[in-house]
Amino acid sequence: LEDVSKPVVGAGSADSCRPKDDKDSENQTTGIKPSPLKTAASAPCREFNTNSNHTENTRDGTQIPTTPHLSSRMKHIKQEMAKNHLQFVRFEATDLHGVSRSKSIPAHFFQEKVIHGVCMPRGYLELIPNPKDDEVDHIRATCFNSDIVLMPELSTFRVLPWAERTARVICDTFTVTGEPLLTSPRYIAKRQLSQLQDAGFSLLSAFIYDFCIFAVPEIINSKTISFPASTLLNNHDQPFIQELVDGLYHTGANVESFSSSTRPGQMEICFLPEFGISAADNAFTLRTGVKEVARKYNYITSFFIETGFCNSGILSHSLWDVGGKKNMFCSNSGVEELTITGKKWLAGLLKHSAALSCLMAPAVSCRKRYSKESKDLKESVPTTWGYNDNSCAFNIKCHGEKGSRIENKL
Repeated sequence: LEDVSKPVVGAGSADSCRPKDDKDSENQTTGIKPSPLKTAASAPCREFNTNSNHTENTRDGTQIPTTPHLSSRMKHIKQEMAKNHLQFVRFEATDLHGVSRSKSIPAHFFQEKVIHGVCMPRGYLELIPNPKDDEVDHIRATCFNSDIVLMPELSTFRVLPWAERTARVICDTFTVTGEPLLTSPRYIAKRQLSQLQDAGFSLLSAFIYDFCIFAVPEIINSKTISFPASTLLNNHDQPFIQELVDGLYHTGANVESFSSSTRPGQMEICFLPEFGISAADNAFTLRTGVKEVARKYNYITSFFIETGFCNSGILSHSLWDVGGKKNMFCSNSGVEELTITGKKWLAGLLKHSAALSCLMAPAVSCRKRYSKESKDLKESVPTTWGYNDNSCAFNIKCHGEKGSRIENKL
């Protein structure tokens, strides 16, 4: 939190009821961390203490379940696998761009892989592809040629409605000696959430995503799809949207609303807010799920195109106390402005916006919007803030039943 002696001034430098109290306890997710090994030649293996009834917590916020907790999780997962006649389980991890990278295993090997993990070349997660040249940068770097291990977080196990007899589990990534992969976006997020918790706060957040659907112009002339939230356009392909929203719900990602957006073939999806890492997991699920559902309808979806269309991901968030009872951005006086805590948080976002932009837009093609020499002001991203002003990079909203929150549009 940035310390300010006066309110932040000037430019330049999603709505639903609050989740239930037990939501925070759900976010004490079950992850398995491989133990450091004496040799790097073999994959990590988790040694379980059969005499313990507790979970171990690491400094980075990863929970290591002991045998009773793990057995309970595995029993439930085995029931799900039998009920749905599952054949395959995907072990998924996010790369530097938030894109899913995975390995699928036959379902009967799942329990073994839960303990030992699944190996994957490190370069799959860290190398940056260049779609124009169909090449990968820095492919000769020695560290990129080594293996890393995908260790599943069992609380994220979900049957995928859009993939036949297949489930997925989101994984944390480790080196073969048991150290967390420091470049993992999920690890970075969990570490920051842990530090926030140490400071006495929790994060309630939700993503708002815009993406384009190609092949829709075959049904409706694309030139007519330019009126945001038009009811007729919202309903132009109900089977696709209904399957997507229903599928996301069954994977644990609750959609609060969806509508057509401002550009041809563009849709907007808003998620319900969640505490902790769940909001990021929901966004990760959408990015893969929407493409898989679209493929069934002979559509193609894209979160980035080079024609100037502005596909965005907006992070709506607020700080709460650790118990998730009180919004720290809201005062009880009914005044629609940020509290001192909220103003300090906003000041920190403004001060560190340049560094944050590197996390929001890591690739060269994404950096055009942040250039001072940008000729198109509509597509540029000035670091501004305001109350109920959707043109600002940091838009403060005090209305709605969730209370005060900040929308980060970097």
